Amino acid sequence: MATDVQAVILVGGKGTRLRPLTLSAPKPMLPTAGVPFLTHLISRIRDAGVTDIVLGTSYQAEVFSDYYGDGADLGVKLTYVTETEALGTGGGIRNVFDELTADTVLVFNGDVLGGTDIREVLDTHRSSDAEVTLHLVRVGDPRAFGCVPTDGDGRVTAFLEKTQDPPTNQINAGTYVFRREVIAEIPAGRPVSVEREVFPRLLAAGRHVHAYVDDAYWRDMGTPEDFVRGSADLVRGIAPSPALRGAGGEALVKDGAQVAPDAVLIGGTVIGANAKIGSGARLDGAVIFDEAVVEDGAVVERSIVGFGARVGAGALVRDTVIGDHAVIGARCELLRGARVWPGVQLPESGIRFSTDV
Repeated sequence: MATDVQAVILVGGKGTRLRPLTLSAPKPMLPTAGVPFLTHLISRIRDAGVTDIVLGTSYQAEVFSDYYGDGADLGVKLTYVTETEALGTGGGIRNVFDELTADTVLVFNGDVLGGTDIREVLDTHRSSDAEVTLHLVRVGDPRAFGCVPTDGDGRVTAFLEKTQDPPTNQINAGTYVFRREVIAEIPAGRPVSVEREVFPRLLAAGRHVHAYVDDAYWRDMGTPEDFVRGSADLVRGIAPSPALRGAGGEALVKDGAQVAPDAVLIGGTVIGANAKIGSGARLDGAVIFDEAVVEDGAVVERSIVGFGARVGAGALVRDTVIGDHAVIGARCELLRGARVWPGVQLPESGIRFSTDV
């Protein structure tokens, strides 16, 4: 075990892009391939030999401690530090400083699904004798992200804002390794951005900021589209997770779920505990939370159906988010980014869109 290393996971965001799901639970606690998303990340950190983990919480902070407790069930030690105001990534890291005793601190954004080798990131940090090491991932189209160029020795040279002509395809993947004393230099008690303030300040002072660059699986789980795709990739084994031993099928069905024999489950679909899937239903890349119901002949594609929600017979739900305990009436059609708030009831055939495109 890496007893000289602690991990920090920042989980304080409100997850507004995933509403209405995050009205009732923080984004890292949403079921993803059958378990809270955060469980996948904690399991990866543990399997890298790091078992002392600090969670930087804020929004619905009690949900994390109520679920994980001291972390013993996952083989780790968890400590919780709560922000009373939004402090940004840098401020959130500084806010947990009093709980940090190790000289080396791994920091993770709690909404990123990744597959990089955490041990390799740590090894690069040590061998380069860097003050901070960043995990950078190469992406096909970096224009939507800030880019991070490096020199021939692997040192970071700049942090660039989004541009239509990026000089590199390397982007910040949201995993960092800090020397503890560098965290102490971050201003306390106010919002601080690591990308816009901490890292540029270090570079301007000639400090050693290094990079570990790879092509590992990486996805920001902040939008419904990415949440659905990430969950499906976990089920199909495309995204690795120690919390899902033996993944690699078209669907994952949790204990207590009832699925009709002629229902079709494909595309990395997840059926939550005690959910019910009716005869002739077709689910493709769907995320069905616990106790939800999809009735006979309904089609759910690339969509999320919240806790205890119901999709009526013959309904079509595509690229949609349905909140907890909402009811979608029979033969309704919800397409292309529709969102239904918790508890809303749509009558039979109450909403229909053209399905020609």
